[in-house]
Formats: sequence, structure tokens, C-alpha cells
Amino acid sequence: MLMFQTHCYDAWLSPQARQSDVLRWSQLGGTFPAPLFLFLAGVSFALVTGKLRKKRIAPAQVARTTMLRGAEIFALGLAFRLQEFLLGQPWPGALFGRIGAPHGAPWTDLLRVDILNTIGLSMMLMGVLCRFTPTRAQTIAGAIGTTLAITLVTPPLWTTWRTVTSGLPWWLESYINGVHTFPEPQPWLFPIFPWTAFAFAGLAVGFFLFSDWAMQHEARALTLVAIGGATLAALAWWLDSLPVQFFAVYDFWHTSPNFLLIRLGLVMVILAGSYAWCAVWSRIGILRFSPLAQLGTTSLLVYWVHIEFVYGRFSILEKGAQSNASATLGLGVITVAMALLSLGRTWMKKRAHSR
Repeated sequence: MLMFQTHCYDAWLSPQARQSDVLRWSQLGGTFPAPLFLFLAGVSFALVTGKLRKKRIAPAQVARTTMLRGAEIFALGLAFRLQEFLLGQPWPGALFGRIGAPHGAPWTDLLRVDILNTIGLSMMLMGVLCRFTPTRAQTIAGAIGTTLAITLVTPPLWTTWRTVTSGLPWWLESYINGVHTFPEPQPWLFPIFPWTAFAFAGLAVGFFLFSDWAMQHEARALTLVAIGGATLAALAWWLDSLPVQFFAVYDFWHTSPNFLLIRLGLVMVILAGSYAWCAVWSRIGILRFSPLAQLGTTSLLVYWVHIEFVYGRFSILEKGAQSNASATLGLGVITVAMALLSLGRTWMKKRAHSR
């Protein structure tokens, strides 16, 4: 839902409407979808890896299986970029004409570092870590250490250490700092630094949550996650208020370790809050169907499809020309349509399995 509203308001609001508080609050909420996707990728990675370890599968085989899944997601990210490039060309006939035709998507968009690319890379990197940390405690410690390391080296990699990476091909450097084809790193891309930090944090939390003690004491475990998240966010907020800065260039909204840790802490609180919400409603017996849970079961599909109907050629509203009210109405339409698409996909899978 945070992703839907971020994309819809950003794509559809007119220049006048973009000056309102609606867009500002929308963009603030938009700082969470990518961290949530990556964090939950780490949690699910811990679940899969833990199950494979319990079957006493060799560590090398566990790493191979999980890294191949990451490679699959990465390949899907490249396929998504290819689709957007082809649909971004002028019609008719331009698909077979000169690449980079006037008003068409440039060929460099094929190599843009998007969220699917980063999720796939994160899974492959987590597979490497799990290969060399065979125990639960070692994996948790390694994941926490990697999270902090990525967090701390991000500011210089985007600024003062650019002299080290600037000699790389732009498409390769972009995976480090999101520079793409521009002179400076772009905050709307998803390079390894800092975004994979959220995945490794999710890996640590996931291995904790799927431990024997946590599985037997779910409420206590999630309470500890919430307390840890709130403490982490408060600590990072306090550190940001100090007059001393440790980096030559400090950019709170894009590279700051403090902002990353604040978001990470709030993501942990959201995770615990989701557990509490589901636990309460399941006990009451009212919540028999959750649209949010349904969307979550097909998150890749609804991400893939909704982009084209919001930003792409088939946008349901004229881009850059809507009022707050019309954009909100469009948001409602997109949400309902994606929920129906998700239900349809689930129904088709059940029907296929029943044959």
C-alpha cells in the first residue's frame, strides 16, 4: 500500500498539486516500501535457509540453492527493465527503429539498478554469508556486522571515495553508488550501498525469529524485536542531533547511517505491529480474509503490473496532470485492481494444483 500511494501520487499529480502537503507526506511514506521489501527478503531467506539446514543439507548446497533463487530474481529484474525499455519506445514502428529515438526510453535504462536487481543481488550475497557461517549464532552475528559495515561505508562511497570507483564502467559503478549515467549518484536508484543493509538486517532478525525459543514464545520474541527497533531508531535519532559529524559530506535523507537505522528500527516495529494485528483479529475470529495478506502472496506480480498502469504507457490517468482528489481516486482503482489480480493469480494456481 505504501508503494502504491508513493508511485500514484508521484506519477499523476500536476505541478500545482505537487506543492501540497499530500505529496510531501506521500514521499515520507515512500521511504519505507524498499526497506520493507529488502528486509522481508532477508527474513524469508532466513526461513528457507533454516529449513534446509534442519534437513542437514550440506552448506555448499544450501548456498547454491538460495543463490540460484537470488540469480532468478536478478534475471527477472533485467527482464523487467527490458519490458519497460520496449514499451517506452514511440509507437508505431519505433520498436524496430533506431534505439534511443526522440522521446523514447534511452538504451541505458536497460542497465538501471532497480529494486528487483538489488533484491536478487542481496539474496546472492546473503547466500555467500550463510555459506561461511554454519551456525545460527554465527549467521546472526555476521548479518549484523555486514549491516553495520554497509551502513558506515555508504557515505564515503557516494562522495569522497568516488575517486576509487569513478574509473569503473558507469553500469558497474552504479551498483555501488547508483551513479547511472550521471555525474553524481542518484537517490532514486537502489545500489548495493546502502540498500542491501536492510536485507542483511532482515536475515539477522529472521534467524532470531525462527529459532526454537522464538518459535515457542512468539509474542515475547516479537516484543523484543519491537523494543529493539524502537531503541535503534531512538539511538540513531539522538546520534543525528549531536553536533559532531563523522563524515566529510553528510546527507541525512540519502546516505546517512542515522536515517537508515531509523528506518530499520521502524521496520522492525512495523513487523511486530503486523504480528500483533493478526494475532488479535485471529483470536476474535473476524479476520477471515486480509486484502493486505493477499497482495503479499503475489507481491512480485502486483509490483510488476502496477508500474505499467501508473508510470508506463498504459497509465490509467494522464501523468503529471491530476489533482489530489483524482489521483486519490486513481490510487483506489489501482489498489482494487491489483487485489483482484492477486486473487485471480491465487485461484489459477489452486486450480492448476487440483488437476
